[in-house]
Amino acid sequence: MSKEDSMSFLKHLAALRKHLMRACLFILIAAVFAFCFREILFDGLLLAPKSNDFITYRCFCLLSESLNIAGLCINEINIELINSKMSGQFSIHIRLSLIAGLIISAPFVLKELWLFISPGLTLGERQRSVAFISISSILFFMGATFGYFLIVPLSVQFLSNYIVSDQIINLIEMSSYLSTIAAIILACGLLFELPIVVYFLSKYGIVTPDGMKTYRKHAWIVILAISSVITPPDIFSQIIVSIPVAILYELSISISRRAQPNKV
Repeated sequence: MSKEDSMSFLKHLAALRKHLMRACLFILIAAVFAFCFREILFDGLLLAPKSNDFITYRCFCLLSESLNIAGLCINEINIELINSKMSGQFSIHIRLSLIAGLIISAPFVLKELWLFISPGLTLGERQRSVAFISISSILFFMGATFGYFLIVPLSVQFLSNYIVSDQIINLIEMSSYLSTIAAIILACGLLFELPIVVYFLSKYGIVTPDGMKTYRKHAWIVILAISSVITPPDIFSQIIVSIPVAILYELSISISRRAQPNKV
């Protein structure tokens, strides 16, 4: 590596460090905000899906009455949360505040990501920064909302009522429940960023629309595999997650075509 290349590499590292520090600062500020409003974070959001009165369960019951399908209505959630560690509640409060901070500050983190990669883009692409940040944020929050209102309730309902023996009582560790909920919300938010990831991979020629078409069946298998990881092990939940991600994959093929270097 030449001295000039070395200097350029060091400049990129310095720029990356600056943007990472700013992103971390945004996350920390949002995390402090979430930490201070623990009643909203825990009682209002994270613990709400374990109640029969959660909006998703009520919608399922209304749908069950309309379609006359009794199995859709969820009337019982058997969850008793316990804390077995001295610092358990304080530790989980800090951890989930940080995750909430990451979710809340997503637009600012995406802005820093854009500022880091924008020097390598054309002037026209840099002028579309507002569109990039807006679309990326919308996709992330759509995914997080999808995960919270659909995947989380299905997971809670399935896992809380699943038993292998009547002699076993489910006393679920608080950190296990809350970490699972937070992980599902964050994972769904990141999954919905697929079109943005494909755009930049296509921009640099790493991904092509023809390649995405050729490996479409393989991609669907990967999508099903990812869905099985972030959902309870029943086919209904996996299909619900797979459908929007598969739609985003098909949309990403068109995005990849427009993002090809020779199309710019």
